Amino acid sequence: MSPMRDDNPPAAPGGFLLGLDHPRAWDKPGEECGVVAVHVPRPADIAAQVHLGLFALQHRGQESCGICVAGGDEIRIEKDMGLVTEVFTEARLDTLRFPAARTGIGHTRYSTTGSSLRFNAQPITVRSNKGLLALAHNGNFTNAKPMRDQMLADGAVFQTTNDSEVMINLVARYSHLSLVDATARVMGELEGGFAVVLMDKRRILGLRDRHGVRPLVIGALPAGGYVFASEPGALRVMGASFVRDVHPGELVVADDEGLHTHQVLVGEPTPCAFEWIYFARGDGTLDGSQVHASRVRMGEILAEEAPAEADMVVGVPESGLAAALGYARRSGIPYDIGLYKSPYAGRSFIAPSPHLRDQKVRLKLAPTEAVAGRRIVLVDDSIVRGTTSGRIVQLLREAGASEVHFRVSSPPIRFPCYYGIDTAVRKELAASAMGVETIRQKIGADSLQFISEAGLARAIGLARTCLACFNGRYPAGTPAGASDKESLEEAAVA
Repeated sequence: MSPMRDDNPPAAPGGFLLGLDHPRAWDKPGEECGVVAVHVPRPADIAAQVHLGLFALQHRGQESCGICVAGGDEIRIEKDMGLVTEVFTEARLDTLRFPAARTGIGHTRYSTTGSSLRFNAQPITVRSNKGLLALAHNGNFTNAKPMRDQMLADGAVFQTTNDSEVMINLVARYSHLSLVDATARVMGELEGGFAVVLMDKRRILGLRDRHGVRPLVIGALPAGGYVFASEPGALRVMGASFVRDVHPGELVVADDEGLHTHQVLVGEPTPCAFEWIYFARGDGTLDGSQVHASRVRMGEILAEEAPAEADMVVGVPESGLAAALGYARRSGIPYDIGLYKSPYAGRSFIAPSPHLRDQKVRLKLAPTEAVAGRRIVLVDDSIVRGTTSGRIVQLLREAGASEVHFRVSSPPIRFPCYYGIDTAVRKELAASAMGVETIRQKIGADSLQFISEAGLARAIGLARTCLACFNGRYPAGTPAGASDKESLEEAAVA
């Protein structure tokens, strides 16, 4: 699907506009998906467990969700457009409950390739000589289109327009191989940044790309059994204890005998830096680096690199608050709540009139009286197009702020992402088309500065992270001929 513009909020199915919590409505990068999988040695309420995991991963995708449950000779699947709480009513969860259930996977989707339509909701299922398989996927396969084109030329039939179906069809095609061996072979054929959970009736498989761009963690259940999830927060909600991250290039199988690991691919670990900047829940640790602590360090380093003379530090709720706290601690400038976020605006839909489109920031954020007459350091995690940032600066000025110094805890986003983040086409990225001073003028701030790449890397604390959206160096390659996000749309499977 084509990325949507900030001044024209995207339509959700049925003609509604996307809710105010949706990343595209807020000029933020959009994460593609959250995945969860569970296998237990004895029958259990698998649907309820997966449902809990998806609820904890709702922030990773708000367009559609689905659950597939298996056990004995049965496999049942339910999926639809909407939030987890909207789709999975108690009545719908009951359709996934049956006495033999022991295995299940779930998915919550934010589309970056493939249209935002019901038939693209996951998990995806296919019947094969290996039985019925179900797959849920986070990320993008950058070589999906040529592989799909070849499969179509060979007579394959596709039911969706997303790249996840390419993988499950490839796995099913290797009829002479076991499920594990076929999956391992396909891992070597697919390129890009991805994390996948796959299941049949008796086991679950979890895997990451060779660079570990997208996250996947393993948890153990107290009564036996294992969980895979995009983030540790889902494990805790499901009652599982954290075991470890799935290693980059690793395929892990969980069945009645326990965990079986296969290091299929070797590559230099390069997880996506935006997991720590914005996407991941603040209560988690990914690849050994704590998310909240990293965000606070970003603010501290930002205060060192971009000091300001001011009276108050204000964070943009919610994603800028941890970095604002770090900025205040390091700078010595008092931290205060300068912006109030309405807890009831998240699922509001904006009527499609120009006036109300312009008012969407006011529907969700309101400046507090604390900013009046003060020089403000305003901290946010990113600037994509700059339109929302400008509206927030305007709100503070209207409330009486004498100065607004904008500080950003990520470097300028100059390049599109090909690994599962919707950052907009390159020509729409403010930092791709404009210098920092021009962006400052556009958003109306008194000053504007971003954290450096070196400072960001120091805050996260890993040897390497993917910084491609800042510097254009893509560790897992790009689609053939792709030079901007529009090329990705052509190179994807739509």
